[in-house]
Amino acid sequence: MKLIVVLLTAASSLALTTAIVAAEDFSKDSKANTFGLSGEQKAMFSGKVVDILCELSGDCPVNCGDGNRNLGIVRAPDNALVVVSKNAQFEFNGAVDDLLPYCNKSVDVDGLLIGEDPGVKAKVYMVQFIRLSGETDWNKAELWTKAWKKRNTDAAGEGPWYRRDPRVAKQIEKEGYLGNV
Repeated sequence: MKLIVVLLTAASSLALTTAIVAAEDFSKDSKANTFGLSGEQKAMFSGKVVDILCELSGDCPVNCGDGNRNLGIVRAPDNALVVVSKNAQFEFNGAVDDLLPYCNKSVDVDGLLIGEDPGVKAKVYMVQFIRLSGETDWNKAELWTKAWKKRNTDAAGEGPWYRRDPRVAKQIEKEGYLGNV
């Protein structure tokens, strides 16, 4: 029962903060590239990189879970928890590899808030550039493919990563290319 209360509280907290994220305008001075996605909005802000589950439940492993947990940013101006769902790469890869080196550190980020507008107010963030707060040079948020190659050294070859990914190959072998249709 206690776990259910924690999860319900966490869910309502996340819904509230994502609604707050949608209401703010952080587009001033943003250099983010637009993708033409529905409801996208440029957003540059400062905040602290956090383990989302840790923020919501108090379950806080060392080093933000060493890449096994979803990461987000507690935005400095309003303490809103911003869910970072992807990095700047074309393939819509996750952002954990880009955020993990900044675990529990203050950063500046530039990217896009994405979500339906004016319908659903909750938005997620696509980080394109990141730097430690106070630094002048930006780092592109595109580490995922390099990190994937390090994690999958046996998946060498030509073509996109997902055609060689052992997890994808295993799923296709089990379910076929179209799944159990």
